[in-house]
Amino acid sequence: MYPTSLTQLARGNPFSAPLFTLQKVEEPQQSLHGQRTRRLAAAATADEGDSCEFGSQKYFVLCGFGGILSCGTTHTAVVPLDLVKCRMQVNPDKYKSIGNGFSVTVREDGVRGLAKGWAPTFIGYSMQGLCKFGFYEVFKILYSDILGEENTYLWRTSLYLAASASAEFFADIALAPMEAVKVRIQTQPGYANTLRQCVPKMFAEEGLWAFYKGVVPLWMRQIPYTMMKFACFERTVEMLYKYVVPKPRSECSKPEQLVVTFVAGYIAGVFCAIVSHPADSVVSVLNKEKGSTAAQVLKRLGPKGVWKGLVARIIMIGTLTALQWFIYDSVKVYFRLPRPPPPEMPESLKKKLGLTE
Repeated sequence: MYPTSLTQLARGNPFSAPLFTLQKVEEPQQSLHGQRTRRLAAAATADEGDSCEFGSQKYFVLCGFGGILSCGTTHTAVVPLDLVKCRMQVNPDKYKSIGNGFSVTVREDGVRGLAKGWAPTFIGYSMQGLCKFGFYEVFKILYSDILGEENTYLWRTSLYLAASASAEFFADIALAPMEAVKVRIQTQPGYANTLRQCVPKMFAEEGLWAFYKGVVPLWMRQIPYTMMKFACFERTVEMLYKYVVPKPRSECSKPEQLVVTFVAGYIAGVFCAIVSHPADSVVSVLNKEKGSTAAQVLKRLGPKGVWKGLVARIIMIGTLTALQWFIYDSVKVYFRLPRPPPPEMPESLKKKLGLTE
């Protein structure tokens, strides 16, 4: 029997492994179909009324579709802000602030100039969303099955971090080509105005490498961002239902649950922007300049330069992240996908920690 004081350690140290190893003391519960009954958001059985089983092929396909909608539409909607942010990063002497950046852009390119790069943004981030959200669900279930029910609960934040990092690795490979095109259109006036003009020109000048030279900085930017995005969101939802929402999630209506999703998404987005901003600055400059490396750009920008445009990015990413989670969860609601509640401690673990008689 483990001391009950270990309960606080298990709950209060979510980013590291438990300080003890659990031993199997009883057979896992069996469902009517002979499969283990699951209790966590990472691995839970479908309720009555769901359109498919949790972890089924249909579930993953629709989660991927939700990722396309959530990322593609939101990133395209904030293209004007993203354009100004990128220009502030690569040319801070000309674009001194958010307001100044908008006024200079409108004066030189007109209102339509604020939409530059919308096509590669929509395509690139739709592909990224497909892989980000779809693979996150895949890896979350895969890693949960490897850990087992008890360790999945104790290590749940580490599981969220590992699953999101794994998903983002592949998502960035899908995003890199269109991200390179978008930055080139937005930050090099006169180079190209549309996707159709930019792609063949980049390929003719630099070959296929032009579309993937930013993939490593993308990993540097997006993997920490996504790890924070998913882990912070999952734990914030858990804490909101535990400490803020006055009633259990099961008693909340679908609209009330979506409000919690939006709030948790915005909180996660603020942290995401801060964690990933230095690498974002490097990506913006790298895709503008030929022949530069990430290390050279980072050295030239310096400790102060990498934080240029942070306020704009916090506004953009906070709003983006909140809307993405809201849209993604709304897709799950619309298609009646399984939406497991926040994780609860398994009964077998409660017995080991002395929480039940």
